[in-house]
Amino acid sequence: MGNRVVITGLGVVAPNGLNIPDFLHAIQNGVSGIRFVPEYADLKFNCQVSGTPEFEWEQLRNYITETSLYGLKGKGIAYGIKAALDAWTDAGNEIVAEDTLWETGCVFGSSVADTDVIKTAITRVDAHESKKLGSRVVEQIMNSGVTAYISGRLGLGNKIINNSAACATGTQSILMGYEYIKFGMAKRMVVGSCEFVDRYVFGGFDSMRVLSRKFNDEPERASRPMSMSAGGFVPGSGAGALILEDLDFALARGAKIYGELMGGSTNSGGQRNGGSMTAPGAEGVVKCIREAIANSNIHANDIDLVSGHLTATIADKLEIKNWVNALGRSGEDFPKINSLKSMVGHSLSAAGSIETVAAVLQLKHNFVHANLNLEDPIPEILDIIGENNLPVIKVDKEINTVAKANFGFGDVNSCLIISKYKSN
Repeated sequence: MGNRVVITGLGVVAPNGLNIPDFLHAIQNGVSGIRFVPEYADLKFNCQVSGTPEFEWEQLRNYITETSLYGLKGKGIAYGIKAALDAWTDAGNEIVAEDTLWETGCVFGSSVADTDVIKTAITRVDAHESKKLGSRVVEQIMNSGVTAYISGRLGLGNKIINNSAACATGTQSILMGYEYIKFGMAKRMVVGSCEFVDRYVFGGFDSMRVLSRKFNDEPERASRPMSMSAGGFVPGSGAGALILEDLDFALARGAKIYGELMGGSTNSGGQRNGGSMTAPGAEGVVKCIREAIANSNIHANDIDLVSGHLTATIADKLEIKNWVNALGRSGEDFPKINSLKSMVGHSLSAAGSIETVAAVLQLKHNFVHANLNLEDPIPEILDIIGENNLPVIKVDKEINTVAKANFGFGDVNSCLIISKYKSN
């Protein structure tokens, strides 16, 4: 059966909260973090709103040494450092620089290095000024830069892995950390993901015409998952982090426990049978969810809340159909379902980890956060799961088990099952 894995620490850098107390307040009260970005209007982007954390660079002085801070320009890395170290201390751990923690590893995901940093490097090299690049460029343009910073600050000596699976990155990274503990390869893992969507990445998505463009003058209304008036997703940035521990290891040190990660699954539809580079195939999605449930030794009827991927695109109604098929539940029997993207946008590789933090908080505090802007639900969705399962305001409700899933470019799927911790 393997070891039991529990969640003992949380950290977040989100558009609507830079720490767990603020983020919890925001999701309980339906606070949007989506704002108008004048730069995107100047660049003549169709979408001119974004979910970008109001992050002050000086905050990092509380997390890393002056030597590490000097020359650090990558915002994605900065978000990841803050979220991971906040989760570490939230779990009751001290930051110890002297000793190597051989029992503890890190799986942290990202999509691409910050292209602002890459642009600066390219510009200087092309201008024959490579000597001005400095000694910190390579560590910031390599995808594993964020794991290198985190593991170096904490002295982690176990598996240190950067993971990248597009929008499935966050939940897949968490699942990888879970597996290392479950099968005895580690006692504790720092897991999560980060993303900074700068104007170059944003522009690429804007050119695909998949972003919201109807609400540039009303940013908080722009992200509209499951809505008839949705016109595409709103890009977001940030990071989410969790500390996972072997149950016996956590109990021995008296750690608080947010919940138990029961299991999960990740797969690919192979870009066949309706799956493509940009769309998940139904067969792979359903298989992933069903395997996550089976691997967790629960029943589909045990799930009280589904934290969906639900991006505010035409894929939303297909996702709901896949959930209904996978769970074998519909109408009033379907669990509550929500999309954090209605508050923060779609933070790409960081989406799964930020949304998992939100899922754990709902589990811990027994509520279902609202689906903002769901003024005109897609009729096909209403027909199969009913209006009561699409909360538009916070619902106070006993939550014992949450299913959290994400689906990424390349037809990659990931799903986690998280439950309240029970000692027996």
